[in-house]
Amino acid sequence: MFKTLATKYITKHPYFTSREDAYQTPLGKIVDPYFVVEMPSSACAMAITADHQMIFAEQYRHPIGQTILELPGGFIEPGEDEKSGIARELLEETGYAFSNIHHLGITAANPGVLNNFTHLFIATGGQKMQEQSLDKNEEISLVLKSLHEAHELLLQNKIVQSMHALCMFYGFHYLASYKS
Repeated sequence: MFKTLATKYITKHPYFTSREDAYQTPLGKIVDPYFVVEMPSSACAMAITADHQMIFAEQYRHPIGQTILELPGGFIEPGEDEKSGIARELLEETGYAFSNIHHLGITAANPGVLNNFTHLFIATGGQKMQEQSLDKNEEISLVLKSLHEAHELLLQNKIVQSMHALCMFYGFHYLASYKS
């Protein structure tokens, strides 16, 4: 059994907490130090409007120095379930509400360092309900693509956010299964 021997927090922030651990493996090996970044659970969705357009969020990502196409999504608030969280995020980031939201699965972006999971959804039947209601640090442009164009972006490695690419992979598989 793995056993945590020590934990020391380096930083504490609601969206980024880092700690230094020491742990022992079942064979007795001591791993010290081991760094962990704690983050809240998050969610993203392959969001499809009622007229079959897929909504992308185009935004600058400072850590990689690029503006990229992503799926809408974000952190799940404390006490909020994942489905409610993605519905809220979709409305805030896109202004759309969706008649159907289906959970596709979960993924761990980098379990060697990060302790959180991202919940993957497909949302269909989107109707524009309001203008975007973005966080103060967000500048998101919406880009709508046909499902064919979105699929081509995925196949051409134009969706570089790995969790979002995985969500699209599962989402297109779900759509193909649903049509059958």
